[in-house]
Amino acid sequence: MAPSAPGEFSVSELRFIRGRLSTPMRVQQYLDAIPYNSEEDGETLRSPRRVLRDGTANCIEGAILAAAALRVHGQPPLVMDLTGVRDEDHVIAVFRRGRSWGAIGTSKFTGLRYREPVYRSLRELAMSYFEHYFNLRGERTMRGHGRPVNLSRFDALGWMTAEEDLWAIAEYLDEIPHRPLLAPGQDRGLTRVDARQRGADLLHHPKFRGRQS
Repeated sequence: MAPSAPGEFSVSELRFIRGRLSTPMRVQQYLDAIPYNSEEDGETLRSPRRVLRDGTANCIEGAILAAAALRVHGQPPLVMDLTGVRDEDHVIAVFRRGRSWGAIGTSKFTGLRYREPVYRSLRELAMSYFEHYFNLRGERTMRGHGRPVNLSRFDALGWMTAEEDLWAIAEYLDEIPHRPLLAPGQDRGLTRVDARQRGADLLHHPKFRGRQS
């Protein structure tokens, strides 16, 4: 797959994206079909080209690939950061259909993936992840979200096809302001997830795969 120009997809890559990744749901199906990048060999932040080549993605790599596919199909390449306490952040690609928002995502947790474009606001979209956002102790950990970031601001990095890791994107997502999702004091009354939800959401988690009853 020889690139046509720096920062641009090759003809064969574009053919794959236009065919196999032609809709948000088809992008999600692709991400669901490839192994989650659990980073056993060290942290990575691969470009979409490297994800397609290596056939694996963590949450931010999957979101950036989805954003690139959206861009190829004429939509803005938007990603959004979801934040937690005592937990990792989660990054999703967001898109609009009419006035409603949807999302594409990959995760070790079943419920932190696709959202149909039916949410009237970004807050409403973000809150749809709340019940599924918990750490391995079962604590409900989601607390906020950043604004959607248009990845075209990183075009100088050649973010769609770069061979270098894209840490500048992760740093930017961390640094921008985030909006809280809970009112002051609400976190004190949160229950832990029960065994049934825990089992469903950890069904494909690499640490728990095969252990669910």
